[in-house]
Amino acid sequence: ISNMKIERLVVGPIETNCYLLHKEKHVLVIDPGEEAHKIIEHIGNDMVDGIVITHHHFDHVGALEELKEKYSVPVYDFYNLKEGIQTIGHFTFHVLYTPGHKEDLITLIFPHEKVMFVGDFIFKRSIGRTDLEGGNHLDMYSSLEKIKKYDDNYIIYPGHGENTTLGEEKKYNPYF
Repeated sequence: ISNMKIERLVVGPIETNCYLLHKEKHVLVIDPGEEAHKIIEHIGNDMVDGIVITHHHFDHVGALEELKEKYSVPVYDFYNLKEGIQTIGHFTFHVLYTPGHKEDLITLIFPHEKVMFVGDFIFKRSIGRTDLEGGNHLDMYSSLEKIKKYDDNYIIYPGHGENTTLGEEKKYNPYF
């Protein structure tokens, strides 16, 4: 049984989901999009093990510099995380490269907890835009093929909007 708690903070003008993963007084920050003060308040006295960026679009990194400065922790992303199993402090997960919305997009998969953090790769009944800089619809198609191999009961935590499950998306998402 996992003791990881997932906290979603909606930050910034385009309501980006920033996730705080809490485990034994340790925190992993995913996509600190904006409003550093709000993120810091929710971290409280916990130790920050690291910050993970799913992709480098402005709405996912707005509070990054401030958090980096405050906590003096490494930042992890496509450029320093290889595909496969990774451990950052108290958190172990799989990294899957899922370009399409942007060439540097990564998905973080926690098999034990059956959750995945997908940035702007997948949304409830939709996918990330491929017409922005770094986007590519052929890459998106390949990434969707990769993600289909996972169990339907995985909970998807997107970069914007509400959670969904992989099963729901396979069933109702027209892009699948």
